[in-house]
Amino acid sequence: MSGDSEGWQVARRRKGKFEKMKLQVSSDDPNIQEHLDVDKIEKRLRQTVSDLTCEAFYEKWKDELLMAALGIQQFQEKIRDAQVANHDLYCSSPGQMQCVCYGLGSFSSCVSARYQLAMLLLLLGALKIELSDCLVFDPVFSSGEKDVLKRIGLTVLTENEEGKRQVDKPTIFYLMHCGKALYNNLLWKNWSKHCLTEIIIIGNSFCSMKERTIDREFNRDYSYISQITAVCKESLLPCPSHMIDVFSDTAVITFPTGSLNELSESTWVNTPEPQYEHCADLEIVCKDQQR
Repeated sequence: MSGDSEGWQVARRRKGKFEKMKLQVSSDDPNIQEHLDVDKIEKRLRQTVSDLTCEAFYEKWKDELLMAALGIQQFQEKIRDAQVANHDLYCSSPGQMQCVCYGLGSFSSCVSARYQLAMLLLLLGALKIELSDCLVFDPVFSSGEKDVLKRIGLTVLTENEEGKRQVDKPTIFYLMHCGKALYNNLLWKNWSKHCLTEIIIIGNSFCSMKERTIDREFNRDYSYISQITAVCKESLLPCPSHMIDVFSDTAVITFPTGSLNELSESTWVNTPEPQYEHCADLEIVCKDQQR
């Protein structure tokens, strides 16, 4: 990784250990215990990153994501070339790819969440995305967990967006085992061919969601997932048996422009904001539910 991520470069050592962290806690710090807890969490996270690099399936995840990112880059270059040739000055800036992570969970107490965070850090490094360009949020994060995330260089969001973030550049959404409403909200907010082609989702398979939900309810409550499932591209990611609870049913999901063109033009009009009035279990924490 580059820039702020320099401290999170993973190097294989003979004994498989990370370089010892330099602690910046003064003896007269009134919050020394909190700092020590943060150091402990970070140490565990570094060890988890180290462990994950030894897993064979990580390389396959990385390769699949690199291919998806390359596809977006090539599409953008093709569009820009066509715009220049036609003297069209409207052209989105290529910019640096960014990442948004929702719903990670409490990684200080949950091993699965810690492995998911470790995988995120490794993938950011593989794609050369600055850690500061990765935005993270989960309403369950403790103050200590937020401190860890900030200390390693990630940007911690202060507002619960409920997944309703519109992209303005190529963006990876890292949504491990999140509720269907979060995916549906994300799609609604970016419900245009232009925006969807700039999105890569690493998260639960849409096809699996459809299979596990009654058709009538799926089409009614999660209409944006329902409409896009037939035309999005899913590449299921491998998951070893000992990490089923961590990485099962995960796919890289992209929205190729050729596939989006298969949908009728009426698909892109009359796009109301999802309400979920019929959903007894929404699987996400809404803003009005937070204390």
